[in-house]
Amino acid sequence: MTDKEYLVALYAFTGFGPIRIRLLLNYFKSAKRVWELELDEILKVGLHKNIAEKFTIHRNNFDFTKYFQRLEKLGIKYTTNADREYPKNLRDLEDAPVVIYYMGVLSNKDESAVAIVGSRKMTPYGKEIAEKFSRELGKHGITIVSGLARGVDTVVHRGALSVGGRTIAVIASGLDRIYPPENTKLVYEIIRMGGAVMSEYPLGYPPLPSNFPLRNRIVSGISKAILVVEGLERSGTLITASHAAEQGRSVFAVPGRITSPTSGAPHFLLQNGAKLALSPKDILDELSLEIKVDNDEETSLENINKHSKS
Repeated sequence: MTDKEYLVALYAFTGFGPIRIRLLLNYFKSAKRVWELELDEILKVGLHKNIAEKFTIHRNNFDFTKYFQRLEKLGIKYTTNADREYPKNLRDLEDAPVVIYYMGVLSNKDESAVAIVGSRKMTPYGKEIAEKFSRELGKHGITIVSGLARGVDTVVHRGALSVGGRTIAVIASGLDRIYPPENTKLVYEIIRMGGAVMSEYPLGYPPLPSNFPLRNRIVSGISKAILVVEGLERSGTLITASHAAEQGRSVFAVPGRITSPTSGAPHFLLQNGAKLALSPKDILDELSLEIKVDNDEETSLENINKHSKS
C-alpha cells in the first residue's frame, strides 16, 4: 500500500476529522505510521479512549483491496491535499478536507468559481433569481458550485448546465449514496457535461444531518465568492455564508420581499456587510477585480524572486 492509500483509509474514519489527521501526520510523519499505531500510542497523543477504540475497530474492518476496487468500479477518483489536482481554493483552509472523492473532472477554472445557495423551499421569485444568475455566470465561463439539495441548489446546477456551463455539486454523503436520490440523474448530467460531483465522505457513508453544515464549508471554500438567493434567517444557507466570510470569500446577497420568511438570510447578510447583488454583473465585476489583484501579487512575487537571484 502507498502512503496515499493509507491516508485515504485514515480519513475514512470520520471520528478524526481534518485538523486531527494533520496533527497526527505532523507528529508521526506518515499515514502508514499513524495507521499502525498501537492503542496505548494513540492514547498517549491525547485522543479520547472511546475515539481510539472506535479507530481500532475501523482499522480491523477496513479492507484495502475491496475498498479501492469498489472506487475504481464506480468511477470514483480521489485526491489528497498533497496532490497537484487538489482544488487550489481549498488548500490553505485550516479545516480543509484531507481527502476529496470526486466523479467527473477537476479544473483550474474552478479558482474563480461562484457558489450559489438558497432555500430548499424556494419561492417562484427565488427560482427566477437562481436561474438568472446561474445561467448568466455560466455563460461567462464561471464555475457554479452548490450542494445538490432540493430547491435553489438544484435550480442553479441545472441553470449552469442549460447554457453549457460548468458546475460542481458538493454532497454530504458518500458518492455511492447520492442525496437527495431524485437528483441521481442530475449527478450524471453534471459529469457528462464536464463538471464534477465531490464529497469528503467515504463510500457507504449516509447523509446524516450533522454532515450538511460541514459540507457547506467546502461549498464556500472551493469558491471565490458566494451568492445567497433565499433562506431563513436560521438556516444552512446562513451557515454557508458564515463559512465564506470566515474563509475570506466575497459574500453577496439578493434582496427579496420584506414580508417573505425566505428573505431572512439575505436581508440579515445585507444588514451585516454582505455585498448587494442586483445582477450577475455585480459579481462578475468583483471577480475581475479580485483576479486582477491576485495576478498583480503573483507578478510582484516573481519580480522579487528574479531580483533576489540576480
